[in-house]
Order: sequence, then structure tokens, then C-alpha cells
Amino acid sequence: MQIGNAAAPVSHISQAYPDRVEVRGRDLCGDLMGRLSFTEYFHLLLTGREPTDDQRFFLDLLLVAIAEHGMMPTNVAARMTLAADPGSLQGAVAAGILGCGPVVLGTSEDCARLLEEAQEKVASGSAPAAVASDVARKVHASGDKMPGFGHPVHRPLDPRAERILELADARAASGPHVLLARCLRDSVAEAWEKSLPMNVAMPIAAVMLDLGFSSAAVKTVPILARTAGLLAHLTEELERPLGFLMAGKAEEAIEYRRGREDVL
Repeated sequence: MQIGNAAAPVSHISQAYPDRVEVRGRDLCGDLMGRLSFTEYFHLLLTGREPTDDQRFFLDLLLVAIAEHGMMPTNVAARMTLAADPGSLQGAVAAGILGCGPVVLGTSEDCARLLEEAQEKVASGSAPAAVASDVARKVHASGDKMPGFGHPVHRPLDPRAERILELADARAASGPHVLLARCLRDSVAEAWEKSLPMNVAMPIAAVMLDLGFSSAAVKTVPILARTAGLLAHLTEELERPLGFLMAGKAEEAIEYRRGREDVL
């Protein structure tokens, strides 16, 4: 049974042959290995093109910015999974990645779509500040949260977000999407009647869009970056186990009560 629209049975990424491996039309051993960094290779895999200097620089920057953030739920879940099954490193990584939703990993994909829609209005003749103000007012009126704003730890500023914007300006990589992100910062403060920190998800989306990445590609960066962080935590877990300690602390922190609470 066919579900959805079937694409042509073609892939443009890679093929293995008896004597070589071809990736995006290039010889893996004869051309790519020893020439490309992993960041450059990731860009090639993702887009089919080798990156420009700015694309490589900012892809590196964003991967570094988002790879690690302490004992986040994703890292805790992965550590506890490995503690329960020390031989399943891949299972523990999967457990962590499965928890990489917008609450923990960030809303970079949502930010990218919001910025794309806003930029379409700017391209049709509207002023960036006016578009940003309209977006912020509508989100606030709906009762939703604004993607890319607010953080439980980083207040009044997210230092990662500020550094990304600083370097985008320094390398003249700030384009219309970065401008919209900055306009949104002012508009969000006005709509919410308080200053909300722009978190790292918004400049990740803005810079990637300005550098020519698609909105669909934006979420790949946090996922790849957090995989590196997970592997660091899991290597440490094998050497200095904390998983069962975390489980024990969770047991201590939660009060058990007999009976049923119908109203929480």
C-alpha cells in the first residue's frame, strides 16, 4: 500500500562500489578524505555542495554553540539508559536523541519557518519592524510562546545568542533574517511588556537562512551537535558512572502517596 506521494526511486547522496565509495559525485578516498573537515563534509552531505568560507565558519560556530549545556534531560536520559545497559552505547545515544524536542533542544526549526514567513512579507514591501511587530502581537494574542525567546537560565541575555550575532556582524554575514530577528526582540518586549532574552535558537535559524540553508536543514545542526555532547556524557558515564545516582536522587525527590489524586 502506497502512503503519500512516492518520489522517483533515486538518491543523490552516496553509492558504494567494490573499489570505491562515491559521495555526492566525489571519490570518498581519492578526494574527500584528508581534504575536507567533518564540518565541510557534513555540509556536502546535507546540501550536495562544498561550503563557502562563511558557511563553514558559521556551521562550525553553531555546532560548538549548541553541543553541550550541562545535565539536560537528554543527557540524563542517555546516562540512565547506559547505566541500565552498559553494552548499548547506541541505545543510550538514541534515548537522548529521542528526547531532543523543542522544549529541550530548542525551537530553531520553528524560528526558521517564522522568519521565512516574515521575510516573504518584507519582500512584498512591508517594513521589517512592522512585520516583526505584527508577528509578535499575533503570537501574544493567541496565548502561544514566541519561538526563540525566553530561557530558564540565561537572563537577561543568552550569551550564545549574543556571540552568534556579534560574529555575524563582524563577518558581514548578517542579512535580512538576522535583521528580522533583531526586530522581533524589540517587538516581543513590547508585546509581552517585558524583556525576554533571545535564546540561541533564533540566531541559529537567522544566520543559517541568511547563509542559504533551507528551513528544513536548520534542525539538523542542533541534532548533530547534541549527538557529540551525548557521546561525551556517555563516555564519562562508562568511566565515572552517575546514572544510578541520578535515578536514586529522582526517587528521593518524588513523594509517594497512597490513593489517587483526581485533581493535580
